[in-house]
Formats: sequence, structure tokens, C-alpha cells
Amino acid sequence: MALDTDDFLDIDDLTPAELDAVLDRASALKAGADDAQLPDQTLGMIFEKPSTRTRVSFETGMTDLSGHAMFLGPDDIQLGHGEPLRDTARVLGRYVDAVMARLFDHADVETLAEHADCPVINGLTDEAHPCQTLADLLTIREAFGDAEDVTVAWVGDGNNVGQSFVVGAAMAGVDVTVATPAGYAMDEAVFDRAADFGADPAVTTDPEAAVADADVVYTDVWISMGQEDERAEKLAAFEGFQVNEALLAGTDAQVMHCLPAHRGEEITNDVLESDRALAWDQAENRLHAQKALLVELLA
Repeated sequence: MALDTDDFLDIDDLTPAELDAVLDRASALKAGADDAQLPDQTLGMIFEKPSTRTRVSFETGMTDLSGHAMFLGPDDIQLGHGEPLRDTARVLGRYVDAVMARLFDHADVETLAEHADCPVINGLTDEAHPCQTLADLLTIREAFGDAEDVTVAWVGDGNNVGQSFVVGAAMAGVDVTVATPAGYAMDEAVFDRAADFGADPAVTTDPEAAVADADVVYTDVWISMGQEDERAEKLAAFEGFQVNEALLAGTDAQVMHCLPAHRGEEITNDVLESDRALAWDQAENRLHAQKALLVELLA
């Protein structure tokens, strides 16, 4: 189906029906049952932050689709040397068929979308990580079948990954309980957006209560890139929020993590290396979900 949106900056730039269509195509592409291609199309990839999964999955995805991806780091283009973002956007929009950007400030990806005459995809900002949510929901589909019967506990920081997931889960009918320490909650606007899709995520500061009835426990790093000076403060605040065998005791919950993981902080090595872990499926599904998104935006 053709998407109504020209850009993908937040997960709810899609409608629930469009989200289903992207996930359906991702499943088909992964299974080899969809031969969609983007021949001779180029994806420009702007990176302010280093990346493993985002860079490799998008670059490999474009190759799989018979297209081309171009890495544009701070030292590769004039953006890193003082050119205004809007000027970079205007020029790139005349060269490439789409732009993917991994940036700090969410307003910057909005500026790119405003001025680039091509689709812009948010590969991560400090407020949102919608491509990760696509992979997360695909992983839940694969693991459980009917996503509407799944309950997920988000345990840890109310960060960009969690915020996008809460909204995407609401769109997909997945029940979510959010457990964050006082002072590290998600933005209230996130819950308002979830409510637009009929969801009412539970919120608590008690991780044990959150995971008690969960099918999936999802966590992410406590100290994100650019927050290194908050390390001591955060480690103290997040005491008791580690996803470990004690927290999971008495549950059959599987565990998600978007990676990279700080083993021994937000999650233990034992849990991440256990049969509970879905993190490696999530990582693989970045490739398939993003290929589906690119096809829906560009084909």
C-alpha cells in the first residue's frame, strides 16, 4: 500500500494499517516471498552518532534491494564544517532518493524533512527511534503470533527507544507497563499519543510489579551516548532496575534489548546469553523492517 506520509520521523507518522502493511512486507521479504526492488535508487545516510546496527542494516538493505547507500559522517560532508542543516537538506534532496539521519536533536531531523525534496527517515534522535520499534514489533509477531495477546514491561530509562516503543505498541494493540525510577519517566506526551490509539499504558516505579505478568521484559542502556557525565548519578538512581535472574524469577518472560548492551548494568550477561533473549532477533529484524519501510516509501 502507498503510505500517506512522505517522511518517517516518528512511529505514528504511520497509521495502524500502514504499520501492519510495513510489518507484513517485512515478514514477506525475510521469508523470500517478496521480490520488491529499488534499482538505481540511492539512500544518503547522515550520521552524527556512531552506529553498528543502523549503518549496517540500512546499507545492506539497500544493497539487497538493488539500490545504493552512501555513508555521510561529520567529516565527510560540509554539515560537519558549518553548513546550515537546511542547506545540506536542499542539496541532498536533489541528489538522492531518500535520506536516513541518525542525529542528536529531534528538531534537526524535522528540519531535514522540511527542506529535503525526498523522504527522510529518522534513524535515531534523542527523542525517538521509530526504526527500532518496527524491528521490535516484527520480533514480537514472530515470537508470539498475535501481538494483541502480548504484555510487555519496559524496565529502565524512559528514553527514546522506550518512547517510540510505547506508541508503536499502542498502534499494534500490545499492552505495556512502564517501570522507570522517579525522575526518569517518559514524556507525558508519549502517553497522550498512545491514548490516541486507545491504549492506556500502566506506569510504575516498581520493576517487580511491572514484570510479574509480562510476556516480554524490554530494557535499554541507562547511560546513552552524550550522557556519560551523568553516569554516577544514574547508576545510583537505577538500583533495582537491572534485568537479572532475580527480577525474572517465577516468570516465563522473554527479554528484549535494542543493543548495544552494557552488560552488568541494565542487564546481566547471564540473561542476555540465555534462551530468554530476543535481542539477536531484534537486531536481525532491523534489516528486514527497514527494507520494508524503504520499499513502502520509495517503490
